[in-house]
Amino acid sequence: MPRPGFVLEVDKSTPPILYSNGEGFRLERLPADRSRVIYPCEPLEALRDPDQAILDALLNPLESEPLPALLRAGMKLTIAFDDVSLPLPPMRRPDNRQRVIEAVLDMAAAAGVDDIHLIAALALHRRMTEEELRHAVGDRVYDAFAPTGRIYNHDAEDPDGMLEIGTTKHGELVEINKRAAQSDLLVYVNVNLVSMDGGWKSTATGLAGYRSLKQHHNVATMQASKSFMDRHHSELHHSNWRMGEVLKADGPRIFQIETTLNNDTYPAPFDVLMKREWEWKGRDRALFVATQKSLDRTPPALARKIFHSIRAPHRMTSVHAGAVDPVHEATLAQNEREHVVHVEGQTDILTMGLPFICPYNVNSIMNPVLVMCTGLGYFFNMYRGRPLVREGGVLILTHPTPWEFNPVHHPSYIDFFEQCLAETTDPAELEARYEKSFAEDEWYRHLYRTSYAYHGVHPFYMWYWGSHALQHLGGGSHVVVVGGEPRAVRRLGFRPASSLADALEMASDHVGREPTITHLHVPPIMLADVS
Repeated sequence: MPRPGFVLEVDKSTPPILYSNGEGFRLERLPADRSRVIYPCEPLEALRDPDQAILDALLNPLESEPLPALLRAGMKLTIAFDDVSLPLPPMRRPDNRQRVIEAVLDMAAAAGVDDIHLIAALALHRRMTEEELRHAVGDRVYDAFAPTGRIYNHDAEDPDGMLEIGTTKHGELVEINKRAAQSDLLVYVNVNLVSMDGGWKSTATGLAGYRSLKQHHNVATMQASKSFMDRHHSELHHSNWRMGEVLKADGPRIFQIETTLNNDTYPAPFDVLMKREWEWKGRDRALFVATQKSLDRTPPALARKIFHSIRAPHRMTSVHAGAVDPVHEATLAQNEREHVVHVEGQTDILTMGLPFICPYNVNSIMNPVLVMCTGLGYFFNMYRGRPLVREGGVLILTHPTPWEFNPVHHPSYIDFFEQCLAETTDPAELEARYEKSFAEDEWYRHLYRTSYAYHGVHPFYMWYWGSHALQHLGGGSHVVVVGGEPRAVRRLGFRPASSLADALEMASDHVGREPTITHLHVPPIMLADVS
């Protein structure tokens, strides 16, 4: 059996601890007797026959007729699927989406269904490239559907491509992709990496546009979500589920298919990064040193290219199909087995190393806004119960944080960072002063629709994503970035430090001279259940 995650109490014999650092790594010694390290669970065993498991799920769904019973000649069938933002890093072929979509299409062909569209449910994310679509759905599916234009990216700004479904009891507008909304059956194919994904968020967010997304992608909702990963305390979750009730009542019939992956994140030789440091063998230490020295001599652009070529050895651990709610419940139960680590009490200082990738820079650059979102929006929220760090505590991140942006993928990020953040870093003020103009800007809209750009409003959402953490900590002065470009770090409203020792010294302004320290050892991902 794989070992569960656990908490290591650091003593004088503990070796240096690994920190991700963008396209590189750091080894850091933590103070003995007041530091601890939270390690994720080891990867669970994968399904022995994932294709048979998919078939079983489609024929024995949860609270639904079997998929073949829902298919008939002459019907309009739409298959929507998660976009390039997950899994991270992209998994080796065949991707879970390919396996599931091929099985669905085989059943549709047997039933004589020929009006079929495949839609990448990307909301306001950038469009997927042909190569990325091929990787997700496989060459056979892509080559069958692309020539006739029946596989494509969701376009949230298509004036003729969206359909209003209704409003929730809270007055939230529900609008999704018109083709999906008018289908006799909408099959949604999800790859679930964290407990926030899947369920009604798949359709209510993935196939939505700005008019719907702004109902919950706002500062008030984000600050009211006490961990996006804890559905019982996430206002984001509650809003999506209210929208789900509208879709259930007045939208298309939805057949949800959710798959989970184990957290086997890195292939050899990078798999040493997932081992516990005191278990490193001589070969592991030599490999790490050689890799680190090689990366130190590698130009950043080349190092980025190397890391983004990684294909993770993730493998399927479960698949469930049927009605949205019971399917998602089964997924969450599997997620708990794979990700939960029990932790006693909060800490004065939380440290974490940020890797080279997040959901929004696949095949791109982790720009400073995404550094903020990854650290304060995602990793900070990898908890349920209470945050790992106490209120008014300090968060220390390691990342190079270059003042660098991909002009194709992140054009509105450049203006947000250089213009808006130069004026204020306050999420509520940014929302009030600038969001609408970015969201409705015709040039950003054009780039989103015709190029590979994130929507004009997207950097605002990434900033709001970290607003709960900022509020809990007490502001940007409670965030220190080790090794980050000082000018870029200060623009974020954070404090730069050249070393972990310097960062701990700076943190003493807020937490005293002998603080408790907790290091979140990610990736792989985990969910800290904090008592």
